[in-house]
Amino acid sequence: MTEAPNPPVPQQVEILIIGAGPAGAVAAALLRQQGRQVLVLERELFPRFSIGESLLPQSMAYLEQAGMLQAVVQAGFQFKNGAAFMRDGCYTDFDFRDKHSAGWGTTYQVQRADFDQVLAKEAERFGAEVRYRHEVLAVELARPQGGSRVTVRDADGASYQVDAGFILDASGFGRVLPRLLKLETPSNFPVRGAIFTHVEDGIRGAGFDRNKIRVTVHPKHCDVWFWTIPFAGGRCSLGVVAETSFLEQYPGTPTERLQAIVGEEPSLLALLAEAKWDTPARQIVGYSANVEKLWGPGYALLGNAGEFLDPVFSSGVTIAFKSASLAAAALQRQFAGETVDWQADFGAPLRKGVDTFRTFVESWYAGGFQRIIFHPNQQPEVKRMISAILAGYAWDQSNPFVKETPRRLAALEALCTPA
Repeated sequence: MTEAPNPPVPQQVEILIIGAGPAGAVAAALLRQQGRQVLVLERELFPRFSIGESLLPQSMAYLEQAGMLQAVVQAGFQFKNGAAFMRDGCYTDFDFRDKHSAGWGTTYQVQRADFDQVLAKEAERFGAEVRYRHEVLAVELARPQGGSRVTVRDADGASYQVDAGFILDASGFGRVLPRLLKLETPSNFPVRGAIFTHVEDGIRGAGFDRNKIRVTVHPKHCDVWFWTIPFAGGRCSLGVVAETSFLEQYPGTPTERLQAIVGEEPSLLALLAEAKWDTPARQIVGYSANVEKLWGPGYALLGNAGEFLDPVFSSGVTIAFKSASLAAAALQRQFAGETVDWQADFGAPLRKGVDTFRTFVESWYAGGFQRIIFHPNQQPEVKRMISAILAGYAWDQSNPFVKETPRRLAALEALCTPA
């Protein structure tokens, strides 16, 4: 009688990262600089489409820290120095170089398929192993033997196991560990959706600043807004965000629905009069997400895998980079034999900046922050404080609007609200 073959011995790795997007790639590079053994498992094949193309200047510091800055600069992405806002024909903008916080004041607007591939290749250059089209199926955390065991399916459909000393979930909207470990909790935001595409924008003349993202408010609904993100080469990302009940009013394909909603905003319709709609639009719904906790025994959640607020202030990639930096620093101490308080060293500091962004997002949709940024008599120093947060410096405690976000923002809203 033939004996059954022994199952394959699980592969061993110090740190397993789920997802090769921005958070995973930066974390991998930082950990490789510490000399750690890093394996990255990515479900998709790069390059692949992703949304979230307008970076914030704060993110440049993390690219610099990870040793990736030169590769990003040389990739030729669209320069970005601020954000512009339009509502009912009224225009205002913020130059991120004129801000309260020290640090980078410029960044880039990127096609994420290209940007994410640049970062993943940089992670490999630092020595991380990246396996594409490998999907995590199951996780057994904090085993008595030590570490965690992960079951993976490879590109050919075969399964294997990896024993990891620590797991970083950077799976983005895939949210692998929150889903497998049932960590997800309802977001306190209404269910919103986005319809978006890339177009050859055809924008001519000096009336549009390609160095800034433009956020346009719907003329009749202050909680409906459009993004216009210029890319190098005459293309742009275009999208609308609204509660799903609003989007469901429009029939047709996603492209037809987006065109219909754009047609309701005169300035945007005029701006895109010569645009070629050459890419079918897509839709995502219910993207805001939250979790019970951002870490646990043997794992931490990075970027969108932990929490995603809303795209209005382009904070997603910056939060992803911040989480990667905090996690890498905590792991450096942990592998050195120190006792790490993951709540004090990772969870709490990450939440501080996220909560600052959250307060501004809530104020945007309620209309208060819109009254602030479109107010005709803006105070320069206050504007510089707001500009710093819009540039991503949501962790800078020297900024009163970071240190006491709810109180300061509420007071400013009251000052900008007509009697």
